[in-house]
Amino acid sequence: MFIDTARLLIEAGKGGDGCLSFRREKFIPKGGPDGGDGGRGGHVIFTSDSSYNTLYHLRNQTVMKASNGGAGMSSLKHGANGDDLYIFVPVGTIVRDALDENIIYDFEEEGQEFIIAKGGRGGLGNDHFKSSTNRTPRRITKGKEGEELSIELEIKLLADVGLIGKPNAGKSTLISTISKSKPKVADYPFTTIQPNLGVVGLGEDFTCVVADIPGLILGAHIGKGLGHQFLRHIERCTLLLHLLDASNSVETVFEDFESISRELELFSEDLILKTRIGVFTKIDAIENQDKVLILREGLKDRGFDSVGISSIAKIGLKELLFMISKEVRGNQ
Repeated sequence: MFIDTARLLIEAGKGGDGCLSFRREKFIPKGGPDGGDGGRGGHVIFTSDSSYNTLYHLRNQTVMKASNGGAGMSSLKHGANGDDLYIFVPVGTIVRDALDENIIYDFEEEGQEFIIAKGGRGGLGNDHFKSSTNRTPRRITKGKEGEELSIELEIKLLADVGLIGKPNAGKSTLISTISKSKPKVADYPFTTIQPNLGVVGLGEDFTCVVADIPGLILGAHIGKGLGHQFLRHIERCTLLLHLLDASNSVETVFEDFESISRELELFSEDLILKTRIGVFTKIDAIENQDKVLILREGLKDRGFDSVGISSIAKIGLKELLFMISKEVRGNQ
């Protein structure tokens, strides 16, 4: 199950209290104070791990708490530090403060660590308070409370290329053809209900990651269909491939292009500024191939490059991969 958001209450461990103690040994009647310090509370630490691709393991968690530090002991023994709590998240996870929604940390690479909440400092034992005028101090300090905050986690896929378009435009078929990804493919809308990633070879040991984003519909930016849930996944992409079903009428194709363009702009002005290539799919189902030329000219007039393809018949894929390579290489 693909879960890309989570909300957690994070609590670091409390520091252990300092110890009030005096030496009580035979033949040493006035041994003086020997209370040890308390241990530090455990930190809560987030770690990015590529073996995770969803937040499913956190689905039933509401509070994540590190252990408390141990209290100080006699004979100047230091209390044990609390165990740190490690929480593993996928690469591409963003951590936000749930109150003001400011980004706290963005995990963009494998193996990054970030202490989200620091454990409380341990208290001081009475040995710290002895002086020439106070040989028997009865003062200690309590351990400090650990940091506590409410956070929101959100995954934004780290892909070079995002496939967008209306449901059943051919996104899953394309990604399964040009990569080793095997998404569900069927002849009905909303076959894809979660993003799929595929690695595409572009020659000379150069690859890029392509994300198949679930179909968008009119009103996606306000939560209709599946778009609002997944539009954020294309915000990191260098290039967007806008798939358009060329088996539809010319008018319908351009209506689909304009409606999806509007959804991108309404969701985020940054999306509409991204490089976008029109990809006319299913051209093997068109009897008059002049239609493809008309469609390409129409997008050219709108300021966009385009290509006609058939994933099933493997038509136009080399030209498409060349266009992808040119854009992705130019941004690396």
